[in-house]
Amino acid sequence: MTKTPAILLLAALFTPSLALAATLELPAEARLEVQVIDSLILDQDAPRLDDILLRPVVNGQGSHELPSHCIMVGDALIEGERVRITVKSVTCIATDGGDSEIYSGEMSAAAFGADDSFGIAACEGPRCEITPEHTFELRLASELSIEEQENLSERINIQRRQADGAGVANPIPAERPDPDQ
Repeated sequence: MTKTPAILLLAALFTPSLALAATLELPAEARLEVQVIDSLILDQDAPRLDDILLRPVVNGQGSHELPSHCIMVGDALIEGERVRITVKSVTCIATDGGDSEIYSGEMSAAAFGADDSFGIAACEGPRCEITPEHTFELRLASELSIEEQENLSERINIQRRQADGAGVANPIPAERPDPDQ
């Protein structure tokens, strides 16, 4: 009977999975080339910015890469003549054709300058500025291991595709004559 596989598939969609989900993993000391999304300007009156946004550089020069659709959240602080950036979380969407996986979790990493020193040399006098054109290295302080998150949009799309003639995405109208006949 053809309805039995469809019923089993729908039951599997609503049953919690016992299998381990895919995992986004990077080793400790992995090096990523990143850039800020918006310009950062720090000075003696505002020496700290919290919740800054960074993204990986596509085809960057680091030892490892994250998926191209990632956002990292961190903090920036003036320390001497350098800007110290630490990252605390990451959210990535990895796409493969029509499928997508979502990863979101904690991340412990810090920015290093071209001179291999902690922090970025971006200060001229009392003002420090980092623009999106300025790329820099982010080093992981510990291993990154984030399990794939549930993608509710994908589940809804699967249900629509599995509908027997009544689904929104189903191109075959339910019990209606072909308009070309």
